Amino acid sequence: MRPADIEALVAPGRPALRGNLLLTALKKPDLETNAAHSSLRRVSLDGGDTAWTHGPRDSAPAISPDGRWVAFLRAGEGKGAEGSPQLHVMPADGGDARRVTSLHLGAGEPVWAPDSRRIAFTARVPEPGRYGTEDADGETPEPAAEAPRRITRMDYRIDDIGFLRDRVQRLFVVDALDEDAPEPEPLTGDGFDVTSPVWTPDGTRVVFTAPPDWGAAESDFRDVCAISASGGEPELVVRGEGFSERPVFAADGTLFYFGQSYAEHHEAAMTGLYSATPEFGAGPAKARRLTDIETVDCEASAGPPAPRESDVLVAVRNRGAVELRAVPFAAADAPLADLPVVYADRTALRSFTVDGPVLAAVIATPSTSGEVVLLSADAKVLTDYSKPLRDKGIRPMIELETTAPDGYPVHGWLVLPDGDGPHPVLRVVHGGPFTQQDWAVFDEAQVYAAAGYAVVLGNPRGSAGYGQTHGHAITHGFGTVDVDDVLALLDKALERPDLDASRVGIMGGSYGGFMTSWLAAHHGERFKAAWSERAVNAWDSMAGSSDIGYTFVDAYIGSSPDVQRERSPLSYAAQIKIPFAVVHSEQDWRCPLEQAQRMFVALRRAGAPAEMLLFPGEGHELSRSGRPRHRVQRFEAILEWWGRHL
Repeated sequence: MRPADIEALVAPGRPALRGNLLLTALKKPDLETNAAHSSLRRVSLDGGDTAWTHGPRDSAPAISPDGRWVAFLRAGEGKGAEGSPQLHVMPADGGDARRVTSLHLGAGEPVWAPDSRRIAFTARVPEPGRYGTEDADGETPEPAAEAPRRITRMDYRIDDIGFLRDRVQRLFVVDALDEDAPEPEPLTGDGFDVTSPVWTPDGTRVVFTAPPDWGAAESDFRDVCAISASGGEPELVVRGEGFSERPVFAADGTLFYFGQSYAEHHEAAMTGLYSATPEFGAGPAKARRLTDIETVDCEASAGPPAPRESDVLVAVRNRGAVELRAVPFAAADAPLADLPVVYADRTALRSFTVDGPVLAAVIATPSTSGEVVLLSADAKVLTDYSKPLRDKGIRPMIELETTAPDGYPVHGWLVLPDGDGPHPVLRVVHGGPFTQQDWAVFDEAQVYAAAGYAVVLGNPRGSAGYGQTHGHAITHGFGTVDVDDVLALLDKALERPDLDASRVGIMGGSYGGFMTSWLAAHHGERFKAAWSERAVNAWDSMAGSSDIGYTFVDAYIGSSPDVQRERSPLSYAAQIKIPFAVVHSEQDWRCPLEQAQRMFVALRRAGAPAEMLLFPGEGHELSRSGRPRHRVQRFEAILEWWGRHL
């Protein structure tokens, strides 16, 4: 796989299923337009697919309960409402799509009501005079000419979205079949963001998640709330123990949702399945946790819980895999070993949907970025979207297992290039830290292997997928046992005669960038050079400049200035002697640009051979969802760097 082959990284979105109608939004980078192209595809339950829409930016299909209508989002060209994703509806048996909304900043994913007429969705509503809207004087100021923002809270912005308090995400309901319906008005106020809307079974209310006390103060807790579909005052349904998301109802009115408990650990919290039986108007219901907090970590991004007759389907992270498990209605703190396996393999289930006995999922494998698979009987692969990628030549993932110096088990992978070697080696550390390197094809490893490098990947302590204790192992301990695990896996790989231990590079982004900086300072003799990307280098300034710094730093590092300095790679910059690349995006608000600037200046002042590479117009997610040309240019810069130093 070469850098420009990112165009072959097609990714099906979460499928929509009703009867024999199975739809997915197929997204892929497009270098010519320097944007992502997305269109809807109809997937046959017998295999194969056809175009449902032609894009170029269609997404989020949803089929009405009666199967007669398909709602989806379509974004056009230009600024304002025309260029933003707007809600569209079309007949399920074919025909033209009709635009339902014209909201200035666009609409969120559609959620059908049980009556197959109304649709609930969220949308950000800008203050007058911001984001290309008219102000009180009837003028439309350019961004640089907007009025100053008066900021009174710490939760005022978020990476990849921007400022928040001047464009709150509010709840809307629209009659999608009434062609004369006026532009919908928000049901919720402008004091808090609404997420994850879902209808009650009787269609009278919309349930959603929102911050405690309707956003009165900063909080990363989320409660489950509700409001009448015709408007009124919202009510609290379930008070969350931490972050609550993705509520859904079973046919009997039982509420299920994903939640995290912050009772013991505010960071690296395992996502569990909860249930409650709400009585609207009678105060918040009591919830209970169905899954074990130590072993079950649900992958909420794969979709909401899916209730069936006596159990609930959930995706879970497990040792680099994402599996589909069934949680019985009556379960209470059930461990992973007790949850029946619906689907599990050395793969990553990206999303799933169920309609009666039919179960469809998007599954990524070590050689595919995602295919639509029918899971109702055997796993039947219905699409072949990754054929262009496989034709580029995908290198296999070789599983590695070893132990750290303290005897702790360490798990990871090796991706080898063609040829006999001995090959130069790249130790690539993932971000997070509470995420997992998984069994899906990883474009970075494939690009580096195609260029002749052996790539070592793994999930050191602090990662997800190996239990709560594993995830919490580096709380107030960054740069300790995680370092042991990173180096132990590298040493295991270097036992092979086809790897060259004298030509090893260290690289990573975000937390992986922190680890790169830390290892270059404390174990620099192990490496020829370092590539540290979107890194945390200084915890003291991270606490006040990052979008999540005011909670993340205290939880993971602690509030003591002395400890923050002790755990900051910046404090040890003078110890770095190897060639060091500081790589950052100018609009990164997760690990702000100053993290790179301070490190680069410290390295240069200490005499280290350091370079800095800055990407304009990009945020923290550059390597995954940045502009396609920047992603290719990043790969080219990485290969040029390692070509010089390895």
